[in-house]
Amino acid sequence: MLGSISSILGVVLKLGALGLVFNEIRGIILAAPVLYGMYQAGGTWTAIWLGVSSLGGIALSVIVPIFAARRLKKHVRNRNQLAVPAT
Repeated sequence: MLGSISSILGVVLKLGALGLVFNEIRGIILAAPVLYGMYQAGGTWTAIWLGVSSLGGIALSVIVPIFAARRLKKHVRNRNQLAVPAT
């Protein structure tokens, strides 16, 4: 029973990793208009502040899921080690 749950969780984590790759690509795509807008605004302080804030939000939306996936993977690994008795 634990073997099938473990394999299902492994597949789910691999799909999550694929989702993270697509999330990285999305972050790069979202950053391009922000940088272009800063360029078009002539580099004013307001444009730079808005650009940095936008890029920070994009970075958080990309980085936070990566840390969440790592933490979930560690939690699943620890839980599996506790469930399987040592022989």
